[in-house]
Amino acid sequence: MTSLPSSLSPGTDTGAGPGRARPRFPVAAVLADRLDDTAVVDVAVRLAAVRGAPLLLIAVLPPLPPRLAPRPDGRAARAVLGRALPRLARAGLTYQPAVYHRPTSRAGRLCEAKGLLDVAVSHGCSVLVVSRSGPAGLDACTVMQASAIRGGPFVHAASPVPWAPLAAPCPPA
Repeated sequence: MTSLPSSLSPGTDTGAGPGRARPRFPVAAVLADRLDDTAVVDVAVRLAAVRGAPLLLIAVLPPLPPRLAPRPDGRAARAVLGRALPRLARAGLTYQPAVYHRPTSRAGRLCEAKGLLDVAVSHGCSVLVVSRSGPAGLDACTVMQASAIRGGPFVHAASPVPWAPLAAPCPPA
């Protein structure tokens, strides 16, 4: 019986040699509804294309109200992920949405980063792309520290988008 691997789960690469299959683990992009999300997606798309891997888009959302389950197809998640979808369509990559709700209690920056790493590890990610100037507790430096302590995936820091002045000066009022 032959079965095709799902494009959303770790697949196999037949180029690993005869009789051996090399799993393709997704590359995760952490999107926090910030201007830096475009740089994060660009880096993640390049890494996923080189590896021939699918992309996991993790939407960082505010704390979840009690008695509600996180939904990666909810309105808030779609709004955060919407900025990345045109870039993915141009690259022709498959993706899987995921949601990380920030904790309600402030247990510390490493605790928030550990929760984000838990989401990435539960989806089998090998590389996590995070913005250097991400939200407090979820910036690349903090996530790298948490990954080193925890033994999680490799964290790649995406540089923030440089600020550029307006092309034309504003007219006098």
